[in-house]
Amino acid sequence: MSHEPRQASLRRLRRYGIRPNRELGQNFLIDDNILGVIGRAAQLAPDDVVLEVGGGLGVLSEYLAPRVLHLHVVEMDRSLEEPLREALQPFANATLHLADAVKLDLAALEPAPRKVVANLPYGVAATVLLKSVAELPDAEIWVAMVQREVADRLGAVPGSKSYGATSVLAQLSCEVRLLRRVPPTVFHPQPNVESALLVMRRMAPAPPPEVNALVHAAFAHRRKALAGSLALAPGAPADVRDATRTALERMGRPADSRAERLAPQDWKVLAGLLGPERLAGLRPR
Repeated sequence: MSHEPRQASLRRLRRYGIRPNRELGQNFLIDDNILGVIGRAAQLAPDDVVLEVGGGLGVLSEYLAPRVLHLHVVEMDRSLEEPLREALQPFANATLHLADAVKLDLAALEPAPRKVVANLPYGVAATVLLKSVAELPDAEIWVAMVQREVADRLGAVPGSKSYGATSVLAQLSCEVRLLRRVPPTVFHPQPNVESALLVMRRMAPAPPPEVNALVHAAFAHRRKALAGSLALAPGAPADVRDATRTALERMGRPADSRAERLAPQDWKVLAGLLGPERLAGLRPR
């Protein structure tokens, strides 16, 4: 198989005088071979509605559009509008959204996406993935190119160094799997860090906001016991420390457990034991 760079992307870079934006963490896909890997991982079908986040130069968009019923492409960098429109011009089933995926109302997309494919910059990768899990209840599969560190965090096991709020919230909804490491040579410019192709498959609805707030508050002070971390949350009820210690003991856990020791499913149990009134105090104002 050829590993020559994809000419379309490099040609568009030259034609439109585009310089990859380091502040946006732009690394464009330029290798055809990785497109097939992404497509197979996403299990593309002719009746699929796909959301692509980070359209870039349209290389992945050109691959996806003829294989699905509808393709939504989101790109925030308006300097990429011309090359993206060139890539999408042959496809009447593709819609370009010039917007920041972190702020875009994904639930308003019509038709509603059932799969998400993305080549994500490091800074927003976890945020965009978790947002799409929450806002796209019909979505079943995510295939995302992310930096290796992000993939490790999303798939981390309890007690590990990488395990945190991101891990819990992703795994409450999805089975998370690192499909393969990706070398820097498939990108232009080549990143200084290792990338990975991440696959998430939905197993359950996204956790409700109160569980989300509980998890974030619990991991806000990693070195403290879980009960102590919750007590430090803005608006935390006066009795949340004692209530949490009691709840942990009822769960068969030490009262002074740290957040990193609880498995993802434990958080639903803890939320139920603490009750909606206490959880309401932990939600951001």
